Amino acid sequence: MAAKRFFNGDEDQPNQKRMKTRPSFASVIREVVMVNFFENFCSALEPMLRRVVSEEVENGLRRRCMGSMQRSPSLKMIQHAPPSANTSLRLAFVKMLSLPIFTGTKIVDADGGPLQIVLLDHDGVPTSLPYPIKVEIVVVDGDFPANKDAWSGDEFTKSIVRERNGKRPLLAGELNITIRDGVCFVGDVDFTDNSSWIRSRKFRLAARVVPQHGQAQPLLIQEAVTEPFVVKDHRGELYKKHHPPALDDEVWRLEKIGKGGAFHQKLSSQGIKTVQDFLKLYVVDSSKLKGILGVGMSEKMWDVTLKHAKNCVMGTKVYRCHGTNYTLIFNPICQLIKAEISGQVYLQRDFKTMQMMNYFQSLVKDAYAKWNSLEELDGIPLLTQGEMVEQYRNEEHELVVRSSYLSESSFSVGDGDYSDNWGLLMDNTPNTCTSKTGISFFSESSSEGDIP
Repeated sequence: MAAKRFFNGDEDQPNQKRMKTRPSFASVIREVVMVNFFENFCSALEPMLRRVVSEEVENGLRRRCMGSMQRSPSLKMIQHAPPSANTSLRLAFVKMLSLPIFTGTKIVDADGGPLQIVLLDHDGVPTSLPYPIKVEIVVVDGDFPANKDAWSGDEFTKSIVRERNGKRPLLAGELNITIRDGVCFVGDVDFTDNSSWIRSRKFRLAARVVPQHGQAQPLLIQEAVTEPFVVKDHRGELYKKHHPPALDDEVWRLEKIGKGGAFHQKLSSQGIKTVQDFLKLYVVDSSKLKGILGVGMSEKMWDVTLKHAKNCVMGTKVYRCHGTNYTLIFNPICQLIKAEISGQVYLQRDFKTMQMMNYFQSLVKDAYAKWNSLEELDGIPLLTQGEMVEQYRNEEHELVVRSSYLSESSFSVGDGDYSDNWGLLMDNTPNTCTSKTGISFFSESSSEGDIP
């Protein structure tokens, strides 16, 4: 019996050992938690280690560069040079700004591209440094004396314009940029407020070097400063005049004609809605156009408005008018540039003959009255074929209608003058021939001149 009990005891011993080595549920959970913690810890530690290593490498390179500059006599002289020394470096904007500037609108250069900043030496020659330079875009007062050869850091700092109380920062966008290899481009930057609230009523855009951490004594680099300019509210852009105006611009885009103002309303009531309408009526009957505007428009205002209108882009379109025995070719503002009457071709020099003035006047007025029904063509058409075409080419030396149709003499109906060569002053004393009916013709040597 005793031996049997001993055998049973040995048989149960392995089961007991297996039960003791089996892990509990709590230990399994504990191990899972520890593994997850270790993985999360490593994931969080990795970027921090990368950042620390990157900063140490950058600081090492910077110290090495600074050491080489301190060992270099020329760079050491630049580093310790006073503001008025000729050895200082400076930042500069490559191009002027595109004006006018409105709030909320991206600031670009005169060519419509992004602003470009370069690093120049004391001779104005582009240069570079062996390491990047951090640059900040700020606003300075329009009265800042940027025409001086040099200014102190305190002068520049005192001229920086901050936002008004309760307003957003004056500049928005990418204000901190980096110059590499001596050049950088400014990203999207715009104003959030106008410039009317400061004494000068103008701002200047400036770029200054930001001292970097770990750089004990940076190079003396003078700030870049633009020309002074006015910043207008964005709503003012809706009323902006176009320079030059386009033919299809609304007539209030012309100088001295305000949107919704008295002149605009008077012109609109008579069907003068675009710059093209304005110029067509001026060519056909300038006295009627001035009568529509009324006595409120002085002679000086009239000259300004007309000069602005005459700078419009003419394009290449011409208009053809057919009659019972004639075909007329007009430029976009109703100036007659060619006519065929009963098979006879008349060119611009023929319009000056007194015998044809009254007849041409009636044809032009008829064409103006039915302008919307004229045939629109791109470029000057050929009215005839064969020998007539050859004759036309010989007489006019292959006359080509370009952006301005007034390269030769022009034709004007009414009591006003109309000049040729818009924007080109060839002769201050126009040679005119005026008929009894008030038609004025300018010879080929005439110039723009002043409007009487």
